[in-house]
Amino acid sequence: MLATFMSGISMSGKRISKTRILALVFGVSMLFPAAALAQAGAKIGIVSIQDAITNTNEGKKESDALQNRFGARQNVLKGQNDEIVTLQTDLQAKTDKLSDEERATRVKAITDKQKVLQRNGEDFQAEVTQAEQEVVNRLGKKMMEVLDKYAKENGFTVVLDVSNPQSPVLWASQTTNITKDLVDAYNATSGVAAPVKPATPTPARPTGTAPPPKRP
Repeated sequence: MLATFMSGISMSGKRISKTRILALVFGVSMLFPAAALAQAGAKIGIVSIQDAITNTNEGKKESDALQNRFGARQNVLKGQNDEIVTLQTDLQAKTDKLSDEERATRVKAITDKQKVLQRNGEDFQAEVTQAEQEVVNRLGKKMMEVLDKYAKENGFTVVLDVSNPQSPVLWASQTTNITKDLVDAYNATSGVAAPVKPATPTPARPTGTAPPPKRP
């Protein structure tokens, strides 16, 4: 679920990668613009820190854990919403045939259910946001340590985060993108194995259907 959370991770202005543009400067003032640094021979890299975190093995594992933790409640909320939609549709279809008292009773019932759904939805969203933030903060701290080590070992002067839509980077060669390298470095450091994908079941052959003939 983390990928979903962070992609909207959440998925969210509260995410680490969307709250600021990360710039790690080693021995050079952050006041220098990227163009000036490039002209001075500085080595500049770009990274989508959001994608880097969510694509690590640990990020995928946390995403699955969040899905398992909140998936059932999300389905319950969807069921409550579907019930309200059904009641509203039924009320609209029969409104001319109902007495004023019956119509008022149904409207009140729908309104009460909407209030419950809104309250449950707000509580659910608050818990999801808090859980997401805890995961992102924990993994983000580890990723920053990996980024710091990787940048220093590979001679980077500046690393800019381009996952923020308001990033000042308008264009950059893909050769400067170190996102995948950071994912690989993070996985090597964390020691977390890649999540095992469930096997895709083989479609059952329809009853009464003969297998295809073998070629001679």
